[in-house]
Amino acid sequence: MSKIVTLGEIMLRLSPEGYDRFSQAKQFNAFYGGSEANVAVSLANFGKEVSYITKLPANAIAQCAINELRKYGVLTNDIVRGGERIGLYFCENGESQRPAKLVYDRKDSAIAKAKREDFDWDKIFEGAEWFHFSGITPALSEECAKITLDAVKSAKKKGLTVSIDLNYRENLWDATTFSKSIRELLQYCDVALGSMEEAEMAIGEGIGEDCNTVLKKFVEKFGLKYATIILRNRFTAEDVDWTAVLYDGKDFYNAKKYDIHVVDNIGGGDAFAASLIYAITSKLSNQEIIEFATAGSCLKYSMNGDVNLSTVEEVETLMNGDGSGKVSR
Repeated sequence: MSKIVTLGEIMLRLSPEGYDRFSQAKQFNAFYGGSEANVAVSLANFGKEVSYITKLPANAIAQCAINELRKYGVLTNDIVRGGERIGLYFCENGESQRPAKLVYDRKDSAIAKAKREDFDWDKIFEGAEWFHFSGITPALSEECAKITLDAVKSAKKKGLTVSIDLNYRENLWDATTFSKSIRELLQYCDVALGSMEEAEMAIGEGIGEDCNTVLKKFVEKFGLKYATIILRNRFTAEDVDWTAVLYDGKDFYNAKKYDIHVVDNIGGGDAFAASLIYAITSKLSNQEIIEFATAGSCLKYSMNGDVNLSTVEEVETLMNGDGSGKVSR
């Protein structure tokens, strides 16, 4: 079995208990997560061989993050140690009409201060078939943008399939810089996913067009094998409907829509990315690919923390029509 490699920043997340606000909190629950780390854990949980790449300081808290990855079977051998700190973020759960609130404390984290020479991509990609990253990683610093470009170029040279979750974060960079950087990276990608707005920003046109038109332009502009757009409508902090569309350059594939009661708003897109990669590497049909990805991300919203801990069997049960939540005995 060939391995899947992901690159990104893993952070320590601190959340007040239940639905407490930051101002009420007397203690915080600790989770570890980050877009590509969440993808790695989910894929490992699905039974895939996955290696996660980042840079973390040589201290006890960073070691806890590594131990958390190892607990789920993620390979951590190529994580670089060094730098001063692990990034933090604080997450206050939303309730009813009050949205979730996030506060980041990630400036000068170890990965943001990493250097291109920290990573030996020839070694990292030995035995790999797939490389995944998100638009968050190149936004962390100018050097991280160069590191990400080095990675995608090396991956393509070695014949890996390359996927990107567009993941625009306005607190990290502006839309113009995002679009320019992402377009350069997309030249080396085979699979892309994101929202309508992110896809339109990457293309640089098409504001207000329908989903299928945007997907068609997206695939044609960057020569992608697959592109997907997640479609959601949020009604309250805890209630959302969720579906997605896949385009393979010829046909469009629509997933069923799920009405979701959300336990934790973090990580739905990452669960979608992991489920999509699992389905493609497992050679499912195109309709099965988008159904598995959408069902996998739906299940994530039922779990606290950043990562999707669903099994393949649980995702298959949901995608095949059993969404009753009936007790399994």
